[in-house]
Amino acid sequence: MNSNFNRRHFLKVGVLGAGLTLTDYLRLHAANPHSTEKRSAIFIFMEGAPSHLDTFDLKPDAPAEIRGEFKPIQTNVSGLQICEHLPMLAKRADKYAIIRGITHNVADHGLAKKYLLTGNKASQTVSYPEYGSVISHEFPSARNLPTYVSIDESFVGPGYLGSRFSPLTADKPQHGMPYTVRGVSLEDGLTVEKYKSQKLLLEDLDVAFRGFGDLDDQVRGIDRFQEQAYDIISAPATRRAFDLSQEKDSETQRFGRHEFGQSLLLAARLIEAGVHFVTVRLRPAEFDFDTHQDNFPRLRKLLPPFDRGVAALLDRLEERGRLDSTAIMAAGEFGRTPKINQGGGRDHWARAMCALVAGGGIRTGQAIGETDAAAAEPATVGFSPDDLAASFFKNIGISPKSEFQSNVGRPITLVRDGTPIQDLF
Repeated sequence: MNSNFNRRHFLKVGVLGAGLTLTDYLRLHAANPHSTEKRSAIFIFMEGAPSHLDTFDLKPDAPAEIRGEFKPIQTNVSGLQICEHLPMLAKRADKYAIIRGITHNVADHGLAKKYLLTGNKASQTVSYPEYGSVISHEFPSARNLPTYVSIDESFVGPGYLGSRFSPLTADKPQHGMPYTVRGVSLEDGLTVEKYKSQKLLLEDLDVAFRGFGDLDDQVRGIDRFQEQAYDIISAPATRRAFDLSQEKDSETQRFGRHEFGQSLLLAARLIEAGVHFVTVRLRPAEFDFDTHQDNFPRLRKLLPPFDRGVAALLDRLEERGRLDSTAIMAAGEFGRTPKINQGGGRDHWARAMCALVAGGGIRTGQAIGETDAAAAEPATVGFSPDDLAASFFKNIGISPKSEFQSNVGRPITLVRDGTPIQDLF
């Protein structure tokens, strides 16, 4: 055996997923010049922007029109408090870190989402890729697995990396309902054997028409997804990963019998099967954090399923030995106004927000950063979404200063302005 191929390399094969052969590993290793410690990842996108003052950055000593209706509770980490409606996460604060004082100046939902999901401000000349597409480019999964799954449609897409690195989009699971993967389910009596016959016919046609010109990127991307769909449908182990009926009822209950909990349960199953990146998108109107009105009644409904689902995710990954090899981040695109408006809501506020991070190399059981007495802006030096993205990529195992060839004819730095938050690691 080559002396350079040590026990550490074989442990990495286990991290990258079941069913990965030595040949697969050597192929993947050669395809990842930018990577260091390869980890899987889950990004929980709290779309609509949750109120930082009413979740992880409460200000109980502020005036009533700022502090709001919720009270802080003590976590299992001395001196660290979070919202009373997150009691399960309060008991697990030693398993994650909170980043406070994240700040930027983009208060528009669309532009702020692009900023958060890529770590770069939106540009008129460059379309930046979202996290999962970068991982799809750098950490390709075994042949019969998607590298990147987005539970619900992705918002940004692969950007300059090209459509080949788009996610496999999965429908949000509903408890008690048969689950389907969009675009790859067998329907209308189509069996695997019939699908194989159709695929062979398509391959014959491909051979017949080959040479009529180079395929552009969009067509290559479509071809990739056709092949991936066949691989997924043909692999029983992969299809089982999407099948929540395989779970015990007690596990379903632990995550919660609601859309969010079941989405996180599905994310855990996919990571365990060898998928490298999963985005769980919580978007309006099913799970709307855009609380311009009735902020507190709405959060009383939204926070308990978030609390249960994320707590269950942390527990399951830890129990199955996956937490150290899975980077986790939960965040929205900005925070909410310190002062409550006349409708009992909080409006857009980009100058202060927070995020929860866990897994991988994160130093947990701490809150990093601080906002002023009204949670209106960082008390000292704040962190940008660029810094947050750089930290997430570092935890996954990709240098944020990696350069990629783009479709604009020049190399582009992955995260142009951000640097990893050192106290996180």
